[in-house]
Amino acid sequence: MSRAGDGSSGEASLWNEDLAPTPARLRTWTLWHVASLWVGMAVCIPTYLLAADMIKAGMSVAQAILTVALGNVVVLVPMVLNAHAGTAYGIPFPVFARASFGVRGANLAAVARALVACGWFGIQTWIGGGSIYAILGAMGITGGAPLPVLGINGLELSCFTAFWAINVYFIARGMESIKWLEALAAPVLLAGGTALLVWAWTTHGGGELLSRPGLQGAAWWSTFWPFLTAMVGFWATLALNIPDFSRYVRSQRDQILGQTIGLPTTMTYFSFIGAAVSSATGTWDPNTLIASFSSPVVVALGLLGLAIATLSTNIAANVVSPANDFANLAPSKITYRLGGYITAAIGFAIMPWKLTNNYVFGWLNGYGALLGPVGGILVADYWIVRKRVLVVDDLYRRGGIYEYDRGWNRSAVVALVVGILPNLPGFLHAVGVVDGVPAIFDTLYAYTWFIGFALAAAVYVALMGSPRSSPR
Repeated sequence: MSRAGDGSSGEASLWNEDLAPTPARLRTWTLWHVASLWVGMAVCIPTYLLAADMIKAGMSVAQAILTVALGNVVVLVPMVLNAHAGTAYGIPFPVFARASFGVRGANLAAVARALVACGWFGIQTWIGGGSIYAILGAMGITGGAPLPVLGINGLELSCFTAFWAINVYFIARGMESIKWLEALAAPVLLAGGTALLVWAWTTHGGGELLSRPGLQGAAWWSTFWPFLTAMVGFWATLALNIPDFSRYVRSQRDQILGQTIGLPTTMTYFSFIGAAVSSATGTWDPNTLIASFSSPVVVALGLLGLAIATLSTNIAANVVSPANDFANLAPSKITYRLGGYITAAIGFAIMPWKLTNNYVFGWLNGYGALLGPVGGILVADYWIVRKRVLVVDDLYRRGGIYEYDRGWNRSAVVALVVGILPNLPGFLHAVGVVDGVPAIFDTLYAYTWFIGFALAAAVYVALMGSPRSSPR
């Protein structure tokens, strides 16, 4: 079997056209497409609001922006490392995970990633629906009392449903629609954000907030680390499933430079826009800010821009991966589109407006504790254990070198559990499941992604034995 095979000899339980290696003729994404992908994903309301919680915790604007920038530089490393396999072999994330977790065990990593994506899909859809709701509010159309159980009014539910339907349309259109959407939206979104920044500063001035001194000494470090971890966790999802995109990129140079140009720069710049505009105007919510303009045209265009920003993020970041991940459960029955529809259905059903109540320490740090160990295992397996050599055909068949023990690699499962356990008590405390835990666990929870990533990687390498250049 060829180490750079096409997977065409794969079994129905492990192969379909959506999971098969991307042929060379379809690897057309350039540096521009990769950078545009990140601009489209990074320019969204959650990014705009990232610095807000940090500043409210006492950081200066400069400290908050430094934390955002550093967090994205950190997460860029596993992003580029895991993307390498996608570009080298044309394989998506759930297939890539078969090398380390086993041909069946990969479902453990894939479903963990997929469920987080469903949560993010719901949150972004709720935010996008909020832009529509703000447009209607500016027109004098308001909702009534909150509905029982749901806790939101009928108009909010209708706006959420409408934006959800738009997302489903792009799911039905497939990957090429995502490539088109990101390339078209990227320059428009950056121009719109810059225009908002110029308007705020020329109209309102810099604001007193930009001159505040920020945190010092122990107060700074005790605040910095949890927020840095949350910032890394913000894209810990894509650090796993980046092969879902890099499989379409024509060269390693394009994926490395495209991500380096697009991710940390855009995240830092748009977070700065959020902090600067908010400090100048005194309004943190961009929907509320734009809805306050006197011109109906400006309000409509501005909120439409926010909706497009949310859409471009949601489709790329929160649909592509779970669509492939759910397909990996039963490739002969679940296609990419059906996987996308499952994602949309779960994202709707979870009532995502409830997830935003404990956004940083409950949501971002919480799933960072889960996905950090998965990322550590993937990087360790591909770069240390395998030395970047995969037997592609064996990724699509039973009984091959990635069969391990009935399709499961016990070393990966043990490493995953060991990576998660130190962070579990702190998570349960953060989300209110338990009233208190020993202080050491709350301290560890400030470093969830870092601890999980490093510990799982180290345990995995130790269990798998000495590094080797070819799979066993």
